[in-house]
Amino acid sequence: MELPNHDLGNLFEQLGLSSKPEDIEAFFASHSLPPGVKLIDAPFWTPAQARFLKEEMREDAEWAPIVDQLNVRLHEN
Repeated sequence: MELPNHDLGNLFEQLGLSSKPEDIEAFFASHSLPPGVKLIDAPFWTPAQARFLKEEMREDAEWAPIVDQLNVRLHEN
């Protein structure tokens, strides 16, 4: 059985965003979340993106560790 190869670049592709390293870094440079704002409530997600992130976190699905990583990065600033 082959395990899925999920990383931040793959998550960005899943969300319909560019997965180029420079575009990912530009995303983090221009997007951040203050404490108390949940990842899924960020104003920059489309409804479909927010739904995907919510489902992955709620179900502790295969993308959950990478979604957690995204959450941490957005709350770092």
